[in-house]
Amino acid sequence: MNYSISEKDSGWAVKTWEKIQVKMDAECTRIGSNIPYIPVDGHYRDLDAPEGIYWWTNGFWPGMLWQMYHAAGDEKYRRAAEGVEARLDEALEGYEGLHHDVGFMWLHSAAANYRLTGNRDSLRRALHAANLLAGRYNPAGKFIRAWNGDRTGWIIVDCMMNIPLLYWASRETGDPRFEYIARDHADTCRRIIVRADGSCNHIAVLSPESGECLELPGGQGFASGSSWSRGQAWGLYGFALSFAHTKKIEYLDTAKAIAHYVIANLAQNDWLPPVDFRSPEKPVKYDSTAAMISACGILEIAAHAGEYEKPLYVQSALKILRACDAAFSNWNKDEDAIMGHGTGSYHGTGKDADAPIIYGDYFFIEAILRLLGKDFLIW
Repeated sequence: MNYSISEKDSGWAVKTWEKIQVKMDAECTRIGSNIPYIPVDGHYRDLDAPEGIYWWTNGFWPGMLWQMYHAAGDEKYRRAAEGVEARLDEALEGYEGLHHDVGFMWLHSAAANYRLTGNRDSLRRALHAANLLAGRYNPAGKFIRAWNGDRTGWIIVDCMMNIPLLYWASRETGDPRFEYIARDHADTCRRIIVRADGSCNHIAVLSPESGECLELPGGQGFASGSSWSRGQAWGLYGFALSFAHTKKIEYLDTAKAIAHYVIANLAQNDWLPPVDFRSPEKPVKYDSTAAMISACGILEIAAHAGEYEKPLYVQSALKILRACDAAFSNWNKDEDAIMGHGTGSYHGTGKDADAPIIYGDYFFIEAILRLLGKDFLIW
């Protein structure tokens, strides 16, 4: 899509893309088919995430590689991405460690590979993952359960970004059941997760027998009733994508409501994202990943907005991207990761507190490629 950005903004995007190519060329050489998460002393370590091969972020590095392969055409990105995809077979075979995040893991690896190269093994893997996600569906409550164990009625806003795997599987197989499940889950999230002011809960605990809402925990935000910025981003982009796949106008309206809430809050913070929009002013805690996801979601809305609306969304996304690039980016090609100051959760004190996190880079690259018309819509 042509976002009709100014010459100044276009020049910034082109220069940023040039820097991304230098950085990713060096990272691909160093990392190859390892699976990165958060760098330690400036460098990624293989499978350094809490749940190893099962960790939900393991698809984002191959997603970055496929974006680079699509935009730049270098075979080294394809080879590295296929190596990660093959390693993820261990997670498919192990099964018990998988949650609802199979969309993040296999949309960006196997489904992307199949769509770009026609690889039939990749098709098999991606459809396997889609069936696993569909198997988490609760028909009485009309939702996809999030995590395992005793959380049979838990849903989280993050899953809005996993259900595009189901929309894709319906198109690929001609079987509408995948899309029925995705729509049911989106409708339940719209009714329970999204608030009247456009903000979102992170978690809802539902009755697994009826779908009745029992509790709204704070999750990774400051507290129950607060506004975890990455949760807003998942909802914003997720509903925009559900509209793109279904053309159900309620989904676009919901995405816009969340976007307006996010834009208003970021504008009050110099376009830099606090971890929670309803947290105390001190200490200042940022989460750049929330900003990158939001920027991509806002650009997705722009792709479907009327001509009079489009500039609002495009300019808001640009302000987010340019502010975070100036404040948080690391362009040293000898160090891993671009976008710093990512934070996993407001109260977290682990290595994902104020650190570069792999999906921050994924969404940053996706956003820049969108602006330049070079992106591959992996969702």
